[in-house]
Amino acid sequence: MTTEPASPARRPGPQWPVPAALILLSLIPVIAGAARLTELTGGAAITPQNARFFASPAPVVIHIVSVTIYSLLGAFQFVPALRGRRAWHRTAGSVLIPAGLFAALSGLWMSAFYPLPDGDTDVPIRLFFGSAMLVSIILGLLAIRRRDFVRHGAWMTRGYAIGVAAGTQALVILPWMLLVGTPDELTRALLMAAAWVINLAVAEYVIYRRARLSARTSRPAVRPVRTAAGVPR
Repeated sequence: MTTEPASPARRPGPQWPVPAALILLSLIPVIAGAARLTELTGGAAITPQNARFFASPAPVVIHIVSVTIYSLLGAFQFVPALRGRRAWHRTAGSVLIPAGLFAALSGLWMSAFYPLPDGDTDVPIRLFFGSAMLVSIILGLLAIRRRDFVRHGAWMTRGYAIGVAAGTQALVILPWMLLVGTPDELTRALLMAAAWVINLAVAEYVIYRRARLSARTSRPAVRPVRTAAGVPR
């Protein structure tokens, strides 16, 4: 019996649940960012918590705008139908990469140079994950220049996971506040770090599943070739 490759039948999976969830997650920092912009432009009272933003508004404005674009537009890159359209993917990527770089760099600048309120202990964590986001986007950019699409997708997924962690942080810290009470600075910093770790763990699972699906669909199936008499050979 001889065999010939058979094209595997691809069943279209759900297209929108994951992007919709990412958009909802992103709305948390987007709304908070819009409130901060309103505060800066509406003449709000200056307090110890916001004085640094009034003293140097450019970094926080750049950060809010770039994160908003990066998180909302980036969610659409997880729509399989759109990912398969090369023109869409490249056009969206040409916006997402600069937005991600601006988001990471402005976040690092604020963490390093803004005078933070007394007792704030999360600066090293912010610097670590901000640097990881920046490196992920750069490695993704280098990979696509080498036309290494697998590594490009993996690194960009990691960078996006870090970039949208503010929404996850709210979902992690809020239950703690409801069940335990207001966390101290160290606990708050650890909860923020936990949110980044959660996002990266999910990203690694997505990368793993994507690799398995790619391997399964690229592996040719076999079927028997029958003769005119219907006997396999």
